[in-house]
Amino acid sequence: MTILSRFVFNDNEDYMTLITKTADLNAFCERAASAPYVTVDTEFVREATYWPQLCLIQVGLEEEAVAIDPLAEGIDLSSFFELLQNPHVVKVFHSGRQDVEIFYHLTGKIPAPIFDTQIAAMVCGFGEAVAYDALVQKYAKVSIDKSSRYTHWGQRPLTEKQLTYALGDVIHLRVIYEKLMQKLTEDDRFHWVEDELAILKDPATYSVDPYAVWQKIRVRSAKPRMLAILRELAAWREITAQHRNVPRVRVIRDETMLELAASSPRSAADLGRMRGISSSFLKGKEGEMILSLIEKAQSLPLEDCPPVKKGEDSPPGASSLVEMLRLLLKIKSEKYHVAQKLIATTSDLEDIARSATPTTPAVEGWRFEIFGKAALALKEGKIAIGLKNNRIALIPLE
Repeated sequence: MTILSRFVFNDNEDYMTLITKTADLNAFCERAASAPYVTVDTEFVREATYWPQLCLIQVGLEEEAVAIDPLAEGIDLSSFFELLQNPHVVKVFHSGRQDVEIFYHLTGKIPAPIFDTQIAAMVCGFGEAVAYDALVQKYAKVSIDKSSRYTHWGQRPLTEKQLTYALGDVIHLRVIYEKLMQKLTEDDRFHWVEDELAILKDPATYSVDPYAVWQKIRVRSAKPRMLAILRELAAWREITAQHRNVPRVRVIRDETMLELAASSPRSAADLGRMRGISSSFLKGKEGEMILSLIEKAQSLPLEDCPPVKKGEDSPPGASSLVEMLRLLLKIKSEKYHVAQKLIATTSDLEDIARSATPTTPAVEGWRFEIFGKAALALKEGKIAIGLKNNRIALIPLE
Protein backbone atom coordinates (compact mmCIF):
# COMPACT_ATOMS: atom_id res chain seq x y z
CA MET A 1 0.00 0.00 0.00
CA THR A 2 1.43 3.35 -1.08
CA ILE A 3 0.51 6.62 0.62
CA LEU A 4 0.53 9.21 -2.15
CA SER A 5 0.14 12.40 -0.13
CA ARG A 6 -1.60 13.99 2.81
CA PHE A 7 -3.48 17.25 2.92
CA VAL A 8 -6.07 19.10 4.96
CA PHE A 9 -9.64 19.09 3.64
CA ASN A 10 -12.71 20.22 5.62
CA ASP A 11 -10.53 20.50 8.74
CA ASN A 12 -9.52 16.82 8.45
CA GLU A 13 -6.21 15.40 7.32
CA ASP A 14 -6.83 13.18 4.31
CA TYR A 15 -4.69 10.21 3.37
CA MET A 16 -4.63 9.43 -0.35
CA THR A 17 -3.57 5.83 -0.86
CA LEU A 18 -2.91 3.56 -3.83
CA ILE A 19 -3.95 -0.06 -3.21
CA THR A 20 -2.33 -2.76 -5.34
CA LYS A 21 -2.53 -5.79 -3.00
CA THR A 22 -5.48 -7.92 -1.97
CA ALA A 23 -4.62 -7.81 1.75
CA ASP A 24 -4.61 -4.00 1.76
CA LEU A 25 -7.88 -3.91 -0.13
CA ASN A 26 -9.49 -6.33 2.31
CA ALA A 27 -8.38 -4.20 5.26
CA PHE A 28 -9.74 -1.04 3.67
CA CYS A 29 -13.09 -2.64 2.82
CA GLU A 30 -13.37 -3.85 6.42
CA ARG A 31 -12.98 -0.25 7.61
CA ALA A 32 -15.40 1.00 4.97
CA ALA A 33 -18.07 -1.51 6.05
CA SER A 34 -18.67 0.51 9.21
CA ALA A 35 -19.11 3.83 7.37
CA PRO A 36 -22.60 5.24 6.69
CA TYR A 37 -21.60 5.94 3.09
CA VAL A 38 -18.66 5.77 0.68
CA THR A 39 -18.07 7.92 -2.38
CA VAL A 40 -17.19 5.98 -5.52
CA ASP A 41 -15.84 6.81 -8.97
CA THR A 42 -14.02 4.92 -11.72
CA GLU A 43 -11.65 5.56 -14.56
CA PHE A 44 -11.92 3.36 -17.63
CA VAL A 45 -11.12 3.19 -21.34
CA ARG A 46 -13.51 2.06 -24.07
CA GLU A 47 -12.14 3.35 -27.35
CA ALA A 48 -10.94 -0.05 -28.60
CA THR A 49 -13.43 -2.36 -26.87
CA TYR A 50 -17.17 -2.98 -26.64
CA TRP A 51 -17.09 -3.45 -22.87
CA PRO A 52 -15.38 -0.72 -20.82
CA GLN A 53 -12.00 -1.73 -19.39
CA LEU A 54 -11.91 -0.80 -15.70
CA CYS A 55 -8.58 0.90 -14.98
CA LEU A 56 -9.01 2.52 -11.56
CA ILE A 57 -11.52 2.57 -8.71
CA GLN A 58 -11.61 5.52 -6.32
CA VAL A 59 -13.33 5.26 -2.94
CA GLY A 60 -13.65 7.93 -0.28
CA LEU A 61 -14.36 7.68 3.46
CA GLU A 62 -14.65 10.52 5.96
CA GLU A 63 -10.88 10.87 6.50
CA GLU A 64 -9.44 8.57 3.87
CA ALA A 65 -9.42 8.22 0.10
CA VAL A 66 -8.01 5.27 -1.82
CA ALA A 67 -7.32 4.44 -5.43
CA ILE A 68 -7.68 0.72 -6.13
CA ASP A 69 -5.70 -0.60 -9.09
CA PRO A 70 -7.78 -3.38 -10.70
CA LEU A 71 -4.94 -4.00 -13.17
CA ALA A 72 -2.42 -4.79 -10.41
CA GLU A 73 -1.04 -8.31 -10.73
CA GLY A 74 -2.86 -10.84 -8.54
CA ILE A 75 -5.29 -8.40 -6.92
CA ASP A 76 -8.68 -9.88 -5.94
CA LEU A 77 -11.54 -7.37 -5.94
CA SER A 78 -13.99 -9.66 -4.11
CA SER A 79 -14.02 -7.67 -0.87
CA PHE A 80 -14.76 -4.46 -2.78
CA PHE A 81 -17.59 -6.11 -4.68
CA GLU A 82 -18.98 -7.26 -1.31
CA LEU A 83 -18.80 -3.66 -0.09
CA LEU A 84 -20.86 -2.58 -3.10
CA GLN A 85 -23.61 -4.93 -1.90
CA ASN A 86 -23.41 -3.98 1.79
CA PRO A 87 -26.97 -2.83 2.62
CA HIS A 88 -25.75 -0.60 5.47
CA VAL A 89 -23.36 1.51 3.37
CA VAL A 90 -24.70 3.97 0.79
CA LYS A 91 -22.62 4.09 -2.39
CA VAL A 92 -22.48 7.70 -3.60
CA PHE A 93 -21.75 8.46 -7.28
CA HIS A 94 -21.88 11.54 -9.45
CA SER A 95 -23.44 10.82 -12.84
CA GLY A 96 -22.93 7.18 -11.97
CA ARG A 97 -24.66 5.36 -14.80
CA GLN A 98 -21.45 4.24 -16.51
CA ASP A 99 -19.82 3.34 -13.20
CA VAL A 100 -22.81 1.23 -12.19
CA GLU A 101 -22.84 -0.38 -15.64
CA ILE A 102 -19.22 -1.45 -15.19
CA PHE A 103 -19.87 -3.06 -11.83
CA TYR A 104 -23.06 -4.70 -13.10
CA HIS A 105 -21.17 -6.19 -16.04
CA LEU A 106 -18.38 -7.47 -13.75
CA THR A 107 -20.57 -8.91 -10.99
CA GLY A 108 -24.06 -9.31 -12.38
CA LYS A 109 -25.32 -7.14 -9.50
CA ILE A 110 -26.13 -3.46 -9.15
CA PRO A 111 -24.50 -1.70 -6.17
CA ALA A 112 -27.02 -1.15 -3.39
CA PRO A 113 -28.04 1.15 -1.90
CA ILE A 114 -26.89 3.94 -4.24
CA PHE A 115 -27.20 7.72 -4.48
CA ASP A 116 -26.37 10.00 -7.41
CA THR A 117 -25.44 13.61 -6.68
CA GLN A 118 -26.10 14.73 -10.25
CA ILE A 119 -29.73 13.62 -9.95
CA ALA A 120 -29.98 15.21 -6.50
CA ALA A 121 -28.52 18.46 -7.85
CA MET A 122 -31.20 18.57 -10.57
CA VAL A 123 -33.85 18.30 -7.85
CA CYS A 124 -32.11 21.07 -5.89
CA GLY A 125 -32.16 23.62 -8.70
CA PHE A 126 -28.78 23.18 -10.41
CA GLY A 127 -30.21 22.65 -13.88
CA GLU A 128 -29.82 19.68 -16.19
CA ALA A 129 -26.75 17.41 -16.03
CA VAL A 130 -24.79 19.68 -13.71
CA ALA A 131 -21.04 19.03 -13.93
CA TYR A 132 -19.08 17.73 -10.96
CA ASP A 133 -16.65 20.66 -10.97
CA ALA A 134 -19.55 23.13 -10.69
CA LEU A 135 -20.74 21.41 -7.51
CA VAL A 136 -17.18 21.30 -6.18
CA GLN A 137 -16.87 25.06 -6.63
CA LYS A 138 -20.27 25.63 -5.03
CA TYR A 139 -19.87 23.43 -1.96
CA ALA A 140 -16.15 22.70 -1.53
CA LYS A 141 -15.00 26.18 -2.63
CA VAL A 142 -12.11 24.81 -4.71
CA SER A 143 -11.30 24.53 -8.41
CA ILE A 144 -10.37 21.21 -9.99
CA ASP A 145 -7.34 20.78 -12.24
CA LYS A 146 -8.85 18.85 -15.15
CA SER A 147 -5.64 18.51 -17.18
CA SER A 148 -5.46 14.77 -16.41
CA ARG A 149 -9.06 14.11 -17.45
CA TYR A 150 -8.26 12.59 -20.83
CA THR A 151 -5.09 10.72 -19.98
CA HIS A 152 -4.82 7.00 -20.81
CA TRP A 153 -5.85 5.31 -17.60
CA GLY A 154 -4.82 1.87 -18.82
CA GLN A 155 -1.12 2.74 -18.95
CA ARG A 156 1.15 1.94 -16.01
CA PRO A 157 2.64 3.35 -13.91
CA LEU A 158 0.07 6.02 -13.13
CA THR A 159 1.54 9.38 -12.18
CA GLU A 160 0.86 11.08 -8.87
CA LYS A 161 -0.80 13.89 -10.82
CA GLN A 162 -3.23 11.39 -12.36
CA LEU A 163 -4.01 9.82 -9.02
CA THR A 164 -4.47 13.16 -7.28
CA TYR A 165 -6.94 14.18 -10.00
CA ALA A 166 -8.78 10.85 -9.78
CA LEU A 167 -9.05 10.91 -5.99
CA GLY A 168 -10.43 14.45 -6.13
CA ASP A 169 -13.53 12.92 -7.68
CA VAL A 170 -14.36 11.16 -4.42
CA ILE A 171 -12.79 13.47 -1.82
CA HIS A 172 -14.92 16.50 -2.75
CA LEU A 173 -17.94 14.29 -3.42
CA ARG A 174 -18.27 13.75 0.33
CA VAL A 175 -19.12 17.37 1.11
CA ILE A 176 -21.36 17.60 -1.97
CA TYR A 177 -23.34 14.57 -0.83
CA GLU A 178 -23.77 15.87 2.69
CA LYS A 179 -24.84 19.35 1.55
CA LEU A 180 -27.33 17.97 -0.96
CA MET A 181 -28.76 15.52 1.57
CA GLN A 182 -29.24 18.40 4.00
CA LYS A 183 -31.12 20.42 1.37
CA LEU A 184 -33.23 17.46 0.25
CA THR A 185 -34.21 16.80 3.86
CA GLU A 186 -35.06 20.44 4.55
CA ASP A 187 -37.19 20.68 1.39
CA ASP A 188 -38.72 17.22 1.84
CA ARG A 189 -37.64 16.15 -1.65
CA PHE A 190 -35.70 12.98 -1.03
CA HIS A 191 -38.53 10.89 -2.49
CA TRP A 192 -38.20 12.90 -5.72
CA VAL A 193 -34.62 11.63 -6.04
CA GLU A 194 -35.67 8.06 -5.27
CA ASP A 195 -37.98 8.04 -8.29
CA GLU A 196 -35.03 8.84 -10.57
CA LEU A 197 -32.65 6.47 -8.79
CA ALA A 198 -35.05 3.65 -9.67
CA ILE A 199 -33.77 3.90 -13.24
CA LEU A 200 -30.16 3.41 -12.08
CA LYS A 201 -31.22 0.45 -9.96
CA ASP A 202 -33.05 -1.33 -12.78
CA PRO A 203 -30.97 -4.07 -14.49
CA ALA A 204 -32.90 -3.35 -17.70
CA THR A 205 -31.06 -0.02 -17.88
CA TYR A 206 -27.82 -1.89 -18.57
CA SER A 207 -29.16 -4.75 -20.68
CA VAL A 208 -29.04 -4.49 -24.46
CA ASP A 209 -31.58 -6.32 -26.61
CA PRO A 210 -29.70 -6.99 -29.87
CA TYR A 211 -32.97 -7.02 -31.79
CA ALA A 212 -33.92 -3.57 -30.55
CA VAL A 213 -30.71 -1.63 -31.28
CA TRP A 214 -31.74 -0.99 -34.90
CA GLN A 215 -34.28 1.53 -33.58
CA LYS A 216 -31.42 3.85 -32.58
CA ILE A 217 -30.23 4.10 -36.21
CA ARG A 218 -31.67 7.06 -38.04
CA VAL A 219 -33.57 5.95 -41.16
CA ARG A 220 -34.75 8.68 -43.55
CA SER A 221 -37.16 6.61 -45.61
CA ALA A 222 -38.17 3.07 -44.83
CA LYS A 223 -40.39 0.16 -45.70
CA PRO A 224 -41.19 -2.80 -43.44
CA ARG A 225 -38.96 -5.21 -45.41
CA MET A 226 -36.02 -2.80 -45.29
CA LEU A 227 -36.45 -2.41 -41.54
CA ALA A 228 -36.53 -6.19 -41.14
CA ILE A 229 -33.15 -6.46 -42.88
CA LEU A 230 -31.74 -3.61 -40.78
CA ARG A 231 -33.00 -5.32 -37.60
CA GLU A 232 -31.23 -8.58 -38.50
CA LEU A 233 -27.98 -6.85 -39.46
CA ALA A 234 -27.92 -4.66 -36.35
CA ALA A 235 -28.60 -7.62 -34.05
CA TRP A 236 -25.81 -9.63 -35.68
CA ARG A 237 -23.44 -6.68 -35.33
CA GLU A 238 -24.31 -6.23 -31.65
CA ILE A 239 -23.78 -9.90 -30.81
CA THR A 240 -20.54 -10.04 -32.81
CA ALA A 241 -19.16 -6.86 -31.21
CA GLN A 242 -19.91 -8.21 -27.73
CA HIS A 243 -18.33 -11.58 -28.50
CA ARG A 244 -15.18 -10.02 -29.97
CA ASN A 245 -15.19 -7.18 -27.41
CA VAL A 246 -14.70 -4.55 -30.12
CA PRO A 247 -16.64 -1.34 -30.90
CA ARG A 248 -19.65 -1.83 -33.17
CA VAL A 249 -18.04 0.24 -35.90
CA ARG A 250 -15.22 -2.31 -36.11
CA VAL A 251 -17.75 -4.90 -37.28
CA ILE A 252 -19.78 -2.81 -39.73
CA ARG A 253 -20.83 0.83 -39.93
CA ASP A 254 -24.36 2.18 -39.69
CA GLU A 255 -24.13 3.65 -43.19
CA THR A 256 -23.16 0.30 -44.67
CA MET A 257 -26.02 -1.50 -42.92
CA LEU A 258 -28.50 1.08 -44.19
CA GLU A 259 -27.25 0.66 -47.74
CA LEU A 260 -27.43 -3.12 -47.43
CA ALA A 261 -30.98 -2.90 -46.09
CA ALA A 262 -32.04 -0.57 -48.91
CA SER A 263 -30.42 -2.47 -51.81
CA SER A 264 -30.88 -6.01 -50.43
CA PRO A 265 -28.05 -7.79 -52.33
CA ARG A 266 -28.77 -11.47 -53.07
CA SER A 267 -25.34 -12.74 -54.16
CA ALA A 268 -21.64 -12.32 -53.45
CA ALA A 269 -21.32 -10.43 -56.73
CA ASP A 270 -24.05 -7.98 -55.65
CA LEU A 271 -22.39 -7.65 -52.27
CA GLY A 272 -19.03 -6.93 -53.87
CA ARG A 273 -20.44 -3.88 -55.58
CA MET A 274 -21.46 -2.31 -52.28
CA ARG A 275 -19.53 0.56 -50.73
CA GLY A 276 -18.07 -0.12 -47.31
CA ILE A 277 -17.60 -3.85 -47.94
CA SER A 278 -13.92 -4.83 -48.03
CA SER A 279 -12.60 -7.78 -50.03
CA SER A 280 -11.59 -9.59 -46.82
CA PHE A 281 -15.08 -9.09 -45.45
CA LEU A 282 -16.60 -10.32 -48.68
CA LYS A 283 -14.47 -13.47 -48.86
CA GLY A 284 -14.82 -14.36 -45.18
CA LYS A 285 -17.68 -15.75 -43.13
CA GLU A 286 -19.04 -12.26 -42.61
CA GLY A 287 -20.05 -11.97 -46.26
CA GLU A 288 -21.91 -15.28 -46.13
CA MET A 289 -23.58 -14.23 -42.88
CA ILE A 290 -24.75 -10.92 -44.37
CA LEU A 291 -26.38 -12.67 -47.32
CA SER A 292 -28.05 -15.25 -45.08
CA LEU A 293 -29.44 -12.53 -42.80
CA ILE A 294 -30.84 -10.64 -45.78
CA GLU A 295 -32.43 -13.83 -47.08
CA LYS A 296 -33.91 -14.51 -43.64
CA ALA A 297 -35.46 -11.03 -43.48
CA GLN A 298 -36.77 -11.31 -47.04
CA SER A 299 -38.58 -14.53 -46.22
CA LEU A 300 -40.39 -13.15 -43.17
CA PRO A 301 -44.15 -12.67 -43.42
CA LEU A 302 -44.90 -8.98 -43.79
CA GLU A 303 -46.73 -8.89 -40.45
CA ASP A 304 -43.48 -9.97 -38.72
CA CYS A 305 -41.54 -7.05 -40.17
CA PRO A 306 -41.22 -3.84 -38.15
CA PRO A 307 -44.05 -1.45 -38.99
CA VAL A 308 -43.30 1.94 -40.45
CA LYS A 309 -44.38 4.55 -37.95
CA LYS A 310 -46.84 7.06 -39.30
CA GLY A 311 -47.49 10.43 -37.82
CA GLU A 312 -50.73 10.46 -35.89
CA ASP A 313 -53.29 13.14 -36.51
CA SER A 314 -53.11 15.63 -33.70
CA PRO A 315 -56.21 17.22 -32.21
CA PRO A 316 -56.80 20.85 -33.23
CA GLY A 317 -54.51 23.24 -31.38
CA ALA A 318 -52.19 20.51 -30.09
CA SER A 319 -49.03 22.19 -31.42
CA SER A 320 -49.95 25.49 -29.79
CA LEU A 321 -50.79 23.68 -26.56
CA VAL A 322 -47.34 22.06 -26.54
CA GLU A 323 -45.78 25.53 -26.69
CA MET A 324 -47.99 26.72 -23.84
CA LEU A 325 -47.06 23.64 -21.80
CA ARG A 326 -43.42 24.40 -22.50
CA LEU A 327 -43.89 27.87 -21.01
CA LEU A 328 -45.76 26.38 -18.04
CA LEU A 329 -42.88 23.95 -17.50
CA LYS A 330 -40.43 26.87 -17.41
CA ILE A 331 -42.60 28.68 -14.87
CA LYS A 332 -42.87 25.65 -12.60
CA SER A 333 -39.18 24.80 -12.96
CA GLU A 334 -38.19 28.27 -11.82
CA LYS A 335 -40.72 28.28 -8.99
CA TYR A 336 -39.60 24.96 -7.51
CA HIS A 337 -35.92 25.21 -8.55
CA VAL A 338 -35.98 21.88 -10.33
CA ALA A 339 -34.43 21.10 -13.72
CA GLN A 340 -37.08 21.14 -16.47
CA LYS A 341 -35.87 17.81 -17.87
CA LEU A 342 -36.50 16.15 -14.53
CA ILE A 343 -40.11 17.33 -14.45
CA ALA A 344 -41.11 16.64 -18.06
CA THR A 345 -39.55 15.97 -21.46
CA THR A 346 -40.75 17.16 -24.85
CA SER A 347 -42.39 13.78 -25.45
CA ASP A 348 -44.21 14.17 -22.11
CA LEU A 349 -45.58 17.54 -23.20
CA GLU A 350 -46.68 16.10 -26.55
CA ASP A 351 -48.43 13.21 -24.79
CA ILE A 352 -50.33 15.60 -22.54
CA ALA A 353 -51.31 17.79 -25.49
CA ARG A 354 -52.34 15.03 -27.90
CA SER A 355 -53.69 12.23 -25.72
CA ALA A 356 -57.16 12.16 -24.20
CA THR A 357 -55.76 10.17 -21.27
CA PRO A 358 -52.03 10.98 -20.88
CA THR A 359 -49.95 8.31 -19.16
CA THR A 360 -46.66 10.16 -19.00
CA PRO A 361 -44.73 10.26 -15.68
CA ALA A 362 -45.30 14.04 -15.70
CA VAL A 363 -48.88 13.44 -14.53
CA GLU A 364 -47.92 11.07 -11.73
CA GLY A 365 -46.45 11.37 -8.21
CA TRP A 366 -44.58 14.51 -7.23
CA ARG A 367 -44.46 15.68 -10.84
CA PHE A 368 -48.26 15.79 -10.89
CA GLU A 369 -48.29 17.96 -7.80
CA ILE A 370 -45.88 20.58 -9.11
CA PHE A 371 -46.63 20.44 -12.86
CA GLY A 372 -49.06 17.78 -14.10
CA LYS A 373 -52.10 19.13 -12.25
CA ALA A 374 -51.56 22.60 -13.74
CA ALA A 375 -50.79 21.13 -17.17
CA LEU A 376 -54.12 19.28 -17.28
CA ALA A 377 -55.92 22.36 -16.00
CA LEU A 378 -54.33 24.43 -18.78
CA LYS A 379 -55.39 21.84 -21.36
CA GLU A 380 -58.95 21.83 -20.02
CA GLY A 381 -59.18 25.63 -20.11
CA LYS A 382 -59.39 25.98 -16.33
CA ILE A 383 -56.32 28.22 -16.07
CA ALA A 384 -54.49 30.60 -18.37
CA ILE A 385 -50.99 32.02 -18.54
CA GLY A 386 -50.93 35.78 -18.38
CA LEU A 387 -49.41 38.85 -16.74
CA LYS A 388 -50.18 39.79 -13.16
CA ASN A 389 -48.37 42.68 -11.50
CA ASN A 390 -45.98 42.73 -14.48
CA ARG A 391 -45.04 39.10 -13.92
CA ILE A 392 -46.00 35.92 -15.76
CA ALA A 393 -48.56 34.08 -13.67
CA LEU A 394 -51.23 31.39 -13.80
CA ILE A 395 -54.72 32.88 -13.84
CA PRO A 396 -57.75 30.77 -12.76
CA LEU A 397 -60.61 30.87 -15.28
CA GLU A 398 -63.32 29.27 -13.12
